[in-house]
Amino acid sequence: MTSPNAPLAALPGISVILPVLNEEAHLEESIRAILAQNYTGDYEIIVALGPSQDLTSEIAARLSEENSRIILVSNPTGRTAAGLNLALHRSHREIIVRVDAHAEIPPHYLQLVVEILADSGAVNVGGVMGAEGVTLFESAVAAAMRSPFGVGGSRFHIGGKAGFVDTVYLGAFLRQAVVDVGGFDERFIRAQDWELNYRLRENGGKIYFDPRLHVTYRPRPNFRRLAKQYFEYGRWRRVIARKYPETINYRYLAPPLALIGTVLSLFAGALINPSLYLPAATYFTFIAITPLFISKDLAHYPVLVFIIPTMHFSWGFGFLTSPRKLVPDSLR
Repeated sequence: MTSPNAPLAALPGISVILPVLNEEAHLEESIRAILAQNYTGDYEIIVALGPSQDLTSEIAARLSEENSRIILVSNPTGRTAAGLNLALHRSHREIIVRVDAHAEIPPHYLQLVVEILADSGAVNVGGVMGAEGVTLFESAVAAAMRSPFGVGGSRFHIGGKAGFVDTVYLGAFLRQAVVDVGGFDERFIRAQDWELNYRLRENGGKIYFDPRLHVTYRPRPNFRRLAKQYFEYGRWRRVIARKYPETINYRYLAPPLALIGTVLSLFAGALINPSLYLPAATYFTFIAITPLFISKDLAHYPVLVFIIPTMHFSWGFGFLTSPRKLVPDSLR
């Protein structure tokens, strides 16, 4: 087994791992993109199958029968971190590349991963979460996800210069580095990638962002699923904030503060003095203007004015209501 500090072989073996649950709409496209890689070294695809209620398992079984690179492992809980660990334990290759069924990697992705890992000396590298939609709603969400007005200034959302960072989207890891810190923490339903990257950095590893690693990401298709996604992001970010309070920054506090300020302003304006509507009016003016900067497609405007507050307020509400009992006491 290769040490995290040992130089990589010219064409190291790669295991691409996917935790999958209810992904019949995107799974085949995601796996076909992996199979289309121009990487000449040895690689395999390990799919950790949760108990899906759609045709995900049947699609995975068919693809596995068609191509021996695809290996299926059972993930009874369906939880992402558990699936990642099951795939990690099944793998014996030097590099672990995480891909989600909502993502499609470009043909040169694996080759670039090897080159960037070797050149940077990092234990994990990743790039841009390139949100792209198919429907009008998805395209509008994608525009919001690519804008600092929608999701903040993280480089993996909006791009930027290559360099060392705290975390990256998905990630391509030196397997031994992940094993050395105990793998993914299965107590984290969300934010398990951020938490792992924290432990990798604490163990002396470096995390590297490179915008050339551009991954196509398919956004949620409707308001209900978008709100649920961002609610979960917020409540699990609160778990991270409790465990690692030194990592809190203004980006994490902005959505809950916007929610509190807007709600208090609406009540205060109605019950005390109309002038106290000003904070809420300021926020809604911001919402009315920012879609013009987020997307050049005017058809997105009437959707974006609802998408942006859905993302902000769902995240903020999740953060504010995240219960301590969400995780064991040992995480606090």
